[in-house]
Amino acid sequence: MITWYGHACFKVDNVLIDPFVPNPLCNLPSDIVMEGVDVIAVTHGHDDHLGNALALGTAYNVPIVAIHEIACYLAERGAKVEGMNIGGSIEINGAKLTMVKADHSCSIAGVATGYVINDRVYHAGDTGVFGDMELIGELYNPKVALLPIGGRYTMGIEEALLAIELIYPEVVIPMHYNTFPLIQADINEFIKGAEALGVEVIIPKIGEPIDL
Repeated sequence: MITWYGHACFKVDNVLIDPFVPNPLCNLPSDIVMEGVDVIAVTHGHDDHLGNALALGTAYNVPIVAIHEIACYLAERGAKVEGMNIGGSIEINGAKLTMVKADHSCSIAGVATGYVINDRVYHAGDTGVFGDMELIGELYNPKVALLPIGGRYTMGIEEALLAIELIYPEVVIPMHYNTFPLIQADINEFIKGAEALGVEVIIPKIGEPIDL
């Protein structure tokens, strides 16, 4: 099951990724967002991705997975953490997370990352397109790719369509767009481009799980 909570925040099975909630697209209460969550995963240290990971992890006694340096930062503040690094995998509370490269900055420490979750869903994190996305497709063959399309701070539509050609998932869910004025994107343009490549695009409703 995949549930979108706006921006780059998703629940994939029992893993909550980048818990920037509430946000301008989602004001659901924490108890709803955290229902069924056994793991929190953070892609990088920017406020709109690290979000409320510390508060939620502490309040709900849920471990936070992050790159080593961010894990240390959170542990110093009382969180239960599992640190890892790019290329590694961890199995925790019934979930498997493989950390992969992203091409982006990270304001706290370490570097920005993405995740392949349960060998099925690729959450790209904040990133530009990069050639090694082809390796992610070859190694992990994700069925679903969660890709940023908002431009300015991440890939825009043109780059995200190229990323699809490198990864070739069955389904793409766009993210990191229309949350703020600076990252407005024409979702219809993206849908048209992705479908021309033979890839299904799904735009979930906020807080409504979809079975993929």
